[in-house]
Amino acid sequence: MATKSANLYARIEPEVKEKAETILSSLGISASNAINMFYKQIILQRGIPFEVKLPDTSMIDVSTLSKEDLNEELEKGYVDMQTGRTKKAKQAFHDIHKDYGL
Repeated sequence: MATKSANLYARIEPEVKEKAETILSSLGISASNAINMFYKQIILQRGIPFEVKLPDTSMIDVSTLSKEDLNEELEKGYVDMQTGRTKKAKQAFHDIHKDYGL
């Protein structure tokens, strides 16, 4: 393991720091280790290791969709299946309950 001797100074919002460090603490990860992991992933991925965009968190009520809109949503799901962007049903339901407070 390489010796950690370089320093990184960054200014971030106090609320962001507090919330992130609370989550990291519950995971047993220090902020320094998390930043080190992030930098290693930047190197491995040769860029930011996640999409930088606003997530679409709105639920779709299929009863309000036109036939064309429903087909478009089904096509998105089919593309996700073909490209491997899927998860087990148990995990999907867990995520839905967590994301939407159900």
